[in-house]
Amino acid sequence: MFPAALIDLSTIPEEQRDIVAALLREHRELVGENSALKGETSSLREIVKRLEHLVAELNHVVHGKKSEKLDADERQLAFEDLETAVAEVEEQHDNRVSSDDGSRRKSAPARRNRGNLPADLPRIERVVEPDSLNCPCGCGQMHRIGEDRTERLDIVPALLRVVVTIRPKYACRACTDGVTQAPTPAHLIEGGLPTEGAIAHVLVSKYADHLPLYRQSRILARSGVDIHRSTLADWVGVAAFHLGPVVDRLAEHLKASTKLFMDETTAPVLDPGRGRTKTGYLWALARDDRGWGGADPPGVVFFYAPDRGGQNAERFLRGFDGILQLDGYTGYNRLTRSSRKGGDPIRVAHCWAHARRKLKEVFDRDGSEIAAEGLRRIAEVYAVEADIRGCFPGQRLSARQARTAPLVAAFGDWLQQQRLRVSAKSRLGEKLAYIHRHWDGLQTFLHDGRVEIDSNNVENLIRPIALNRKNALFAGHDEGGKAWGRIASLIETAKINGVEPFGYLKATLEAIASGHPQSRIDDLLPWNFKPSS
Repeated sequence: MFPAALIDLSTIPEEQRDIVAALLREHRELVGENSALKGETSSLREIVKRLEHLVAELNHVVHGKKSEKLDADERQLAFEDLETAVAEVEEQHDNRVSSDDGSRRKSAPARRNRGNLPADLPRIERVVEPDSLNCPCGCGQMHRIGEDRTERLDIVPALLRVVVTIRPKYACRACTDGVTQAPTPAHLIEGGLPTEGAIAHVLVSKYADHLPLYRQSRILARSGVDIHRSTLADWVGVAAFHLGPVVDRLAEHLKASTKLFMDETTAPVLDPGRGRTKTGYLWALARDDRGWGGADPPGVVFFYAPDRGGQNAERFLRGFDGILQLDGYTGYNRLTRSSRKGGDPIRVAHCWAHARRKLKEVFDRDGSEIAAEGLRRIAEVYAVEADIRGCFPGQRLSARQARTAPLVAAFGDWLQQQRLRVSAKSRLGEKLAYIHRHWDGLQTFLHDGRVEIDSNNVENLIRPIALNRKNALFAGHDEGGKAWGRIASLIETAKINGVEPFGYLKATLEAIASGHPQSRIDDLLPWNFKPSS
């Protein structure tokens, strides 16, 4: 097409002049669009460059050198900030596009998960009507033929309110036989400030959302409610005492099972005598039969002990005689002895994930070909487990006997061969010796379809403990460690059963305050909670 400046419309026949003029107008529009696209291309290059930088940062977080890697919580923080930056860049692009075409932003599908808006959340409807309902043609008012509905999540900061209990007094006008008045409702803290809902909120905030009491006190102060941290601590202590029988019953229920997991994690505790913290431990005893469709609900109990001695595990497991899945900590060895206190010798199932980690440590540090071969062999075992996950115990057992047992036997032969080749004092030799020491326990899963290949289930349950530990810094006393374990037991058991912790704790504390009978304590276990409609 020739440039418009070179075309004289007067030389064109009249009947074709309009067509040529239209073509010239289209040409001018295309030139303008091309110029805009060049500007947009330059902008897009900048956006792409920034996104490439963000992707590089993300790769560094995930695949960086071991010495530079972040722990799990720090990685989450890095992911959050990187995702925030990506969203900012995408928003920049969307706004540039909308400003270029001069129109309002059109709704587009969300770039990420929109989240879930449960049906039981209250709905506040806001009807947006047109400025006028008069028909443009002048024939009168228009009538409604339908509607469009969109839902957005709104968040209102915590609602603080005062519950005023009024007990009217009644007397007869004709006699003086006395005054009638309803009795004072029962409360967990008689004559105290909080409702059971307020106490439940403090418990969930501290042990589920990892907000120490002094931070909760500051949050309340911003709303004009001045409640000292020590007062909140009193509430927690009272609740921990009254919830004790429920936790004890939960522990009894778990120890009646045929198979459990056990693990322990540190719980720093303030040592006032020395002016610093000491290391306490929370021992997790867990049941999770969901991998093979077991009928018993999942649950976990955390026991506090001031040290890591194996006698603690022995004490916590009194009354349990089933299979125990655990890591290779030597403190558990006393559980398998004929002299075990509190029951018969326990049959242990050791964790293949820990065996794998031992080899992975050597491979990451030294690049050992032997460690790489061991990791490859373990991966083959895990591939079978992935195929049978969720199957019934009989199906799992059959698959393991047919497919996994030969792999494990070959791994055992390979293990013995490598131990003869590798110095026992080397880093690799020590890891191979660890696997050898626990070889019998590593084969337990081959003979029982209910047994898992590793103890990752219980490790996942103690992660919230680690997060609370980082945020709260430490427990103030050994007794605080016991309260920590007690309340965390109910919260985490509620969570793994799909029960909302606040609603459960509020209802449970109200039931206890109202004199719930001890004979029906099973009704208060988390998996039996039924939220009110």
